[in-house]
Amino acid sequence: LVCLTHTGDGHALQRLLLWCCLCVCGFSVTTEKSEVEVGENNGVDLTCTYSADFGPNARVEWKFKNLQGSQVYVVFDGKPTEPYSSRLTMYNSNLRFSKVTRKDNGVFDCEVSGNGQFQEVRVTLTVLVPPSPPVCNIPSSVTTGGRATLDCNDPDGSPPPTYRWYKNGVPLPADPSKISGYQNATYSLDTELGKLTYSKTSLSDSGEYFCEAVNKAGPAQRCRAVKMEVRDLNTGGIVAGVIVALLLLALLVFGIWYANKKGYLPSKPRPNVVYQPQSLYGDEDADGDFKQKSSFVV
Repeated sequence: LVCLTHTGDGHALQRLLLWCCLCVCGFSVTTEKSEVEVGENNGVDLTCTYSADFGPNARVEWKFKNLQGSQVYVVFDGKPTEPYSSRLTMYNSNLRFSKVTRKDNGVFDCEVSGNGQFQEVRVTLTVLVPPSPPVCNIPSSVTTGGRATLDCNDPDGSPPPTYRWYKNGVPLPADPSKISGYQNATYSLDTELGKLTYSKTSLSDSGEYFCEAVNKAGPAQRCRAVKMEVRDLNTGGIVAGVIVALLLLALLVFGIWYANKKGYLPSKPRPNVVYQPQSLYGDEDADGDFKQKSSFVV
């Protein structure tokens, strides 16, 4: 400021003072806590405070966007909307839920407008729901060298659970390449989606598998263990099956041939042919004159 005063740059000084004033006393919208966690069916407050610069007639609205991206009004024109009115009250510019459900997982935006200005603040709400026993899809039989995918999913837990897979009661490391004894493993494990994938199975991959869903809202839950057996391709059985099929086909052909030879199969009817004898002496033409044919024999 002193430097600007000595140079006599009054306009620059005014701009600097205005900028400082806006930083200290300007329009602002804040919240006490931008990330809130609460157990399901419990109450919670979401706070929103704005500066007096918006004026006495400032307009406050709350919007909610769920995890799927759908957005709705929570407070519009100063009143809670119909889906929330039974369990939500508004005091000053804050929200007070009497209870929350897992459907309230998402972000709440407090939007304030007034005196030609508009600002907002976001509050992320996480409703804590313990995991439930996950649904697992484990194949019972796989051919060696083939691909095998084991799925695990818990749709209820919040925040979304992470997943652990067990083989014969021992947890499988998420990154087998970093664990001694697992460097040659052919599987990959997605802890977020719950997928255990074998790109190329071997006999050693046979075992009893189960999955566990984990989050911070409650104890881990697991699905029922299922035995997956990896088997070699039965080439002998395939060859035997082909031979049996060829023998049956040959027997069928021989049976048809034999039945046809013995007359057991119906024969095709012969067409009726009408025999008309010809005169050895030829025909007469239209004038009654006799014409000898080339087949006339003396």
